[in-house]
Amino acid sequence: MSPLQTRRNLMGIYTIWLRDIRRFLRDRPRIIGSLIQPTLFLLILGNGLGHGVFRGFGQGHGGPAGETGYMAFIFPGIVAMTILFTSAFSAISVIWDREVGFLKEVLVAPVSRWAVTLGKVLGGATVALMQGCVMLLLAPVAKVGLSPLALLMMLPVMFLVGFAMTAMGLAAAARMRSMQGFTVIMNFVVLPIFFLSGAMFPLTGLPDWMTFLVHADPLTYGVDALRGVTAGMTDRPIWLDLTVLSGFGTAMLGLAVLSFNRQE
Repeated sequence: MSPLQTRRNLMGIYTIWLRDIRRFLRDRPRIIGSLIQPTLFLLILGNGLGHGVFRGFGQGHGGPAGETGYMAFIFPGIVAMTILFTSAFSAISVIWDREVGFLKEVLVAPVSRWAVTLGKVLGGATVALMQGCVMLLLAPVAKVGLSPLALLMMLPVMFLVGFAMTAMGLAAAARMRSMQGFTVIMNFVVLPIFFLSGAMFPLTGLPDWMTFLVHADPLTYGVDALRGVTAGMTDRPIWLDLTVLSGFGTAMLGLAVLSFNRQE
């Protein structure tokens, strides 16, 4: 690759990344709307289930009893939920860009298609990271104490989760022609990914078939890594969580690049 093409690709990545960031910051209803659902999950389900179903939860997990212990347990899962929904559905912009003709103009530009794909993934991951950081403001509500070191450790984990989920959404969006169809398909995929990740319940004592699905769920490893940083509770080494997330994100990015290479 020539130096000129390298500069073009880097500029293309930066331009597409910056466009997604600016579109997000200018869309206040999207910012507010994407925060309402996880906040309700934390406040309503956290208090409701913690006070009722999981009243004795804390004693079995080294934490305080009742709703406080359960809210601290699900807090990393709620952060992961925010990142999951934000990143996966950020890929819908590709379908909109195709409908208005912008995507065609980008694909015929003197920029490699892998650079276009990477710029979109980085943009979606950054937006998801920003949303996740806003959710961290609810940590005192969940009685989760986050030290400066824990916050610094959470940022790369959150970005990696966002990168992997955005790449997954982009790989799907690159093959879709309808925003309605994309929404239906992603809801069918995203909801099981969230509920099987261990965000809302411990992963011990599950049926064998469900244990298999849990271990096949990439978000399981993101939730486990976040929970290890915030609460010190992990089911596996954090390095393994990050390795699986990185591998999944790379595979989805490669699939998205292949899909864009087939675009006319």
